Amino acid sequence: MLNPASPEFIASLRGTLPAATFRDAKPGYLQEPRGRWSGMGEVLAPATTEEVAAIVRACAAARVGIVPYGGGTGLVGGQIYPEGPMPIILSLERMRRIRAVYPAENVLIADGGTILADIQAAAEAEDRLFPLSLASEGSARIGGLLATNAGGVNVLRYGNARAQCLGLEVVTADGIIWNGLSRLRKDNTGYDLRDLIIGSEGTLGIITAASLRLMPRPASYGTALFAVSSPEAALSLLAMTQSQVGESVSAFELMHRQGLDFLAEVGPEIRLPFEATPEWMVLIDLGLPVGIAAQSALEALFEAAFEAGLAQDGVIAQSEAQRAAFWSIRESIPEANRRIGSVSSHDISLPLSAVPDFIRQGKDAIDRIGSFRINCFGHLGDGNLHYNVFPQMGQSAADHLAERAQVKTALHDLTHAMDGSVSAEHGIGRLKVDDLEKYGDPVKLLMMRSIKAALDPLGILNPGAVLRQA
Repeated sequence: MLNPASPEFIASLRGTLPAATFRDAKPGYLQEPRGRWSGMGEVLAPATTEEVAAIVRACAAARVGIVPYGGGTGLVGGQIYPEGPMPIILSLERMRRIRAVYPAENVLIADGGTILADIQAAAEAEDRLFPLSLASEGSARIGGLLATNAGGVNVLRYGNARAQCLGLEVVTADGIIWNGLSRLRKDNTGYDLRDLIIGSEGTLGIITAASLRLMPRPASYGTALFAVSSPEAALSLLAMTQSQVGESVSAFELMHRQGLDFLAEVGPEIRLPFEATPEWMVLIDLGLPVGIAAQSALEALFEAAFEAGLAQDGVIAQSEAQRAAFWSIRESIPEANRRIGSVSSHDISLPLSAVPDFIRQGKDAIDRIGSFRINCFGHLGDGNLHYNVFPQMGQSAADHLAERAQVKTALHDLTHAMDGSVSAEHGIGRLKVDDLEKYGDPVKLLMMRSIKAALDPLGILNPGAVLRQA
């Protein structure tokens, strides 16, 4: 049983922590981006790992819950505590230091609160690449990104956040510091605690620093938008692209016309490259080594795709500005979705060969429930779809509250039946605790609960996230 962070408890912390640690609980700490969750908590923003440890020790002694807070960009409520005893919201916003860069080793060490864009810039300053990239990179923090094992647009080539991390510094549930900031590629000395903490969403420990893998920067980039006839054609085009340029495919994004129609309807205002918007499109991004011209590679790819009947039209970026404009289309779709307001949004992954069947059967399932608009887009290269259901024009999501659960259940049941996952890259948080219990393997859940009990026996770390609060 947890206790609230009472005024007396906060007063005791004021006697041991610098004044700058204490923050007003402004709305930004208490609401998630979609506006579906509101929370509560006393906000503390420590500046050092030692201060984080001191806070955790105090909370453990008083049995006060802790909600780790990174950039607040999570979409499954993991950073929000909606009900129960008043917790501490532990924000890493003041821990933003790049601790060290080792260019010869392709390693960068950063505080857990460092914004992703700042890590990317620090890598670029050393002529290196930190390839984790997603729409919220200007505000998302590396600790939260690792805690959720974030994906983004470059997973096809570089992997999830997990694949880009060599080591961690973590404050445990009893307030001691695990110094696991390894720079090693090989280290088989017992259990891999790094991989246990990554993806645990702050329920097993608080990430205060990370040792990150850097990559060589490609010599040239190439970006193109191809119009394809169907998701099947898109999958065949993905295979053709990989056969022609190999590991140089950084991203392969599937987009449906509905997403571009939403941009035209509510903004953000984006210039669309096709005179008539095709039903399906793929955005292809290449990062090429010295000796291969991006323009020539994409031209050869389009010619082969056109001859094979996989692509009907295409536009190849002729400049860095045009390349950025193409990506702006893809990155603006989530904002247009937010402005429209979804009835139900889904972050799912599927075996690649099952994607076309899911898209067809998903629409059939939604049509049986009612009349909706569907915006299906995502990272086709790794099987991750964002399959979102919206009201018809002139209606709002509020008009369909009664159908929201039915829509979600239909799509998640279909995902599970096709050996997919109902949480591809956003995590479980609090939104999908029921889904994890419904679709998760019982033995996996038993093991997860055992790990939680061993590492956080008091249940103070992000209580109610991932696993139901006892």
